[in-house]
Amino acid sequence: MKDISRKLATLDEPTLKSAEINVGTFEGAVQLSGSVTWQAAESKAVEVARTVGGVTSVKNDMRLK
Repeated sequence: MKDISRKLATLDEPTLKSAEINVGTFEGAVQLSGSVTWQAAESKAVEVARTVGGVTSVKNDMRLK
């Protein structure tokens, strides 16, 4: 599940450059928290998390700045 943090950190996605996203995992469930400046960044982070192998669910607790 550490792949999720790496994917979000290294993703060449302009909408995630200023995002402060924290990633928690437990038995395939992922929780995203923190803050983003755009709705598109929030959606992109959730999309990326869902594409990582082994992820069974994604809970979005991010907030817009």
